[in-house]
Amino acid sequence: MQKKIVAVAATVLCASAMPVMAQATGASKVELWGIVDAAVRHTTNEGADKGSLTKMVGGGMSQSRWGLNVEEDLGGGSKALAHLEHRFNADTGAKDVTAPFFQLAYVGLQGPYGRLTMGRQWNVLFDVVTSTYASFPYSPYMDAYKPELGMAAGARTSNALKYTLATPSRNWVGTVQYSFAEGNDNTDAVRNVGLGMLGLPAATPLTGGNKAVIDNAVAAASGSTTPNALTTAAGGIAAGALKTMGGFLRYSENGISVGGGFLRTELPGGSDLDALTFGGSYRSGPLYVNLGYGQNKVKWKSAGTPTTVGAYVGALANRLVDQAIINSMWQGQTNGGFQVGDADKRQMIKVGFGYQVTPQINAGMHYFHAKQSGSTSGGYDGKAHFMVAAVDYAFSKRTDAYVAIDHTKLSNGESKLFIDADSKARSRTGFTVGLRHRF
Repeated sequence: MQKKIVAVAATVLCASAMPVMAQATGASKVELWGIVDAAVRHTTNEGADKGSLTKMVGGGMSQSRWGLNVEEDLGGGSKALAHLEHRFNADTGAKDVTAPFFQLAYVGLQGPYGRLTMGRQWNVLFDVVTSTYASFPYSPYMDAYKPELGMAAGARTSNALKYTLATPSRNWVGTVQYSFAEGNDNTDAVRNVGLGMLGLPAATPLTGGNKAVIDNAVAAASGSTTPNALTTAAGGIAAGALKTMGGFLRYSENGISVGGGFLRTELPGGSDLDALTFGGSYRSGPLYVNLGYGQNKVKWKSAGTPTTVGAYVGALANRLVDQAIINSMWQGQTNGGFQVGDADKRQMIKVGFGYQVTPQINAGMHYFHAKQSGSTSGGYDGKAHFMVAAVDYAFSKRTDAYVAIDHTKLSNGESKLFIDADSKARSRTGFTVGLRHRF
């Protein structure tokens, strides 16, 4: 019995000594923070009958989230840091089923020679837009309607290394990024699913007849809104890690901020997505104005001249996987998105302003003009217009209410260019009213 007591006492003493040892090298700080946001949103032209839809959303102005910030003073102007951020839907309390539990998770070191972080992080395109010419001065984006996010190459990157260097005044800030794909290139899995659906051996010579059969089967599977073996296999690979390389540079002084960034994403099927952005903003008293440009260009991998069914289905599988990734970035209502199809280029110009009407009331308006091109069939070339206006009322520094109205309208590409496949709508208006608390 005495031995057990001594063992427990020793364990307690060791545990209590650990914080003391940490404090000997410097002070540590752990911060719990979060945002809880819920709203009622009404939209038009929803579903096959193009009716209206009213629902509660778990994030209107901001996506609900909580996180931990950790810092440890290492001395000499250096510190260690860690960041965790989990996002959830306040209307149900559930996490987003399409996202990892921690949307951000990284660890790093910061000192006189810059900041190095490792893990899942915001990418450089998101960084430069948010810090330099975001839509609203009090909340970078409206979470329920943020067309600019469709141009940010997914906004977050897994397996990422980021190095940031800034002048002491932070007038100049620059960041470079690199991330690892970690073998996420097994498009043979999609090819094998496709061959299984067709019932054709891989070594079968490619002829005009079976080529037409393959094209029709893949088009039917890809265009279906119901999950199937082919799209499920492609989506599984698309959700994996991607290799990226890029950076941004920003300058700010006397209320003026300008910056730009570039990011290349190497897709698992062999294609590349090159994304760039540049713009600026100006703040003077209660006034905030901003202007920005973004471009995404896909360089599809050449299919070559396949001579067998297996080689041809493999080329289509590569395209299907890469297209699934582009679709996830460019489409979706919260991105103000619209159908991608076989287009390979999208451009967007954004302009807006914000104004502090009173110490409690903030108002803002934004317009986005997008152009999609490069469609080999011609059916997906077109333009999109996005408009959003919002008014925010602050009850305190932590609690505010807001109301916003948005509108999307597509032009050209009448045969295939729609906001979504279910409604085939070419215009939609949304009205959102919500409450947000930050802690």
